[in-house]
Amino acid sequence: MSINDKLKQLGITLPPVATPAAAYVPYVQTGKLVFLSGHIAKKDGKPWVGQFGKTMGTEEGKAAARAVAIDLMGTLQAAVGDLQRVKRIVKLMSLVNSTPDYTEQHLVTNGASELLGQVFGEQGAHARSAFGVAQIPLGACVEIELIAEVD
Repeated sequence: MSINDKLKQLGITLPPVATPAAAYVPYVQTGKLVFLSGHIAKKDGKPWVGQFGKTMGTEEGKAAARAVAIDLMGTLQAAVGDLQRVKRIVKLMSLVNSTPDYTEQHLVTNGASELLGQVFGEQGAHARSAFGVAQIPLGACVEIELIAEVD
């Protein structure tokens, strides 16, 4: 099954690349690696604001991280032209806006990791880091960046 077929089966339409909010570009390719800048969680087109351990729980966080993964795939498609060119999702780095005592950043990030696995299969298995941070730009609850290898 093609990547586009998997996305259709999951009811996912990839968004266009978002305009950067500061002095950076959405992606850079060097050799066979594509580096995507951090994407913040959005809900209804606006930053998905919140802090885990205070105003948000883990399950809502998984949904936010899944939304970020959809945006990341949209940017990746724009970067490489066709997601079928992706040989491997290499790495995710996830920043989770959380209180000092919140310890489920890894479970929040699973929302993105699980979706990438569903879409890309074995090529979607990746290395990952998940950090709790005091704040994310615009008050967003999650920010994730991605590195992919393409043919």
